[in-house]
Amino acid sequence: MTWRDKLNFASKITPRRFLNALGILGSYGLSKITQKPSIIGLPMAIGFEPTTSCNLRCPECPSGLRSFTRPTGMLAKNMYESTIEQLKNSLLYLTFYFQGEPYLHKDFLEMVKFASSRKIYTATSTNAHYLTPEMAEKTVKSGLDRIIISIDGTTQETYQQYRVGGQLSKVLEGTKNLIEAKKKLNSSTPHTIFQFLVVKPNEHQIDDVYRLAEEYGVDEVKLKTAQIYEYEHGNELIPTIDKYSRYHNIGDGTYSIKNRLLNHCWKMWHSCVITWDGQLVPCCFDKDSEHPMGSLSEFSFKEIWNSTSYKKFRAALVKSRSEVEICKNCSEGAMV
Repeated sequence: MTWRDKLNFASKITPRRFLNALGILGSYGLSKITQKPSIIGLPMAIGFEPTTSCNLRCPECPSGLRSFTRPTGMLAKNMYESTIEQLKNSLLYLTFYFQGEPYLHKDFLEMVKFASSRKIYTATSTNAHYLTPEMAEKTVKSGLDRIIISIDGTTQETYQQYRVGGQLSKVLEGTKNLIEAKKKLNSSTPHTIFQFLVVKPNEHQIDDVYRLAEEYGVDEVKLKTAQIYEYEHGNELIPTIDKYSRYHNIGDGTYSIKNRLLNHCWKMWHSCVITWDGQLVPCCFDKDSEHPMGSLSEFSFKEIWNSTSYKKFRAALVKSRSEVEICKNCSEGAMV
């Protein structure tokens, strides 16, 4: 975050949201000590999935691979609005992405505006192929606070090796349109980020992405390590620069994940993800909704958040997180 982005985020904090955050933080700390999960309050952050549809075919993405076993579709606006109304007094941070490309949802920016009007910090992640001048202006006017633009190469040859089916020229054009819209409307938001997923084919362009960001007037660059599903025997996407790899080369041709799976997880206390069809899942690593905690079409958010199934899942984490399948490739804190 830049200082301006930090100030914008801080402006969303109300006394009720602050007290809720204290309850979440305190109950998480107590649960770590006692290894008995308890929770006070509602999540400070949630992720909503506008859609599972995507225009690209990225090789380590279920949307790109079309490999979901769960249904695909578009988020219903009324269910979304009902959930925000339930959480508006506790919620600080709302992300509009999980799987899929958010701009493919026709009501996406209307949903952003709904949350922004309730002074919730809003963020999204996009491949930027749909940021026409008109859409860029609508994005700024929606009140969106942060936009992450995936740019995983600074030449088309490199970019298309991961962003299969994508055009770097469209990413750069969309970025230009957004920056121009911010200037035209005299807006400091959305805070604009180039996110560079470091893989072996693009690791030689890390310095170039910083130069490109400066050239286009992007606020920030974030380098992200890549999740690789089949990493044990090596993978052509694993970077050779160890700093940017989630995996350790053991030396015998096999790899292990670097992160130690400690028996706690902050995400289980302060956040969750809601799929397009209203299923609450524990976090963004549960891409195929293997651990549904409950459906918003049947229960209120609070009922699901404090349900027996959620309590059992949190209990499993504090007892033996390494046995939870979606945790085995977890990289919480793996932004570099």
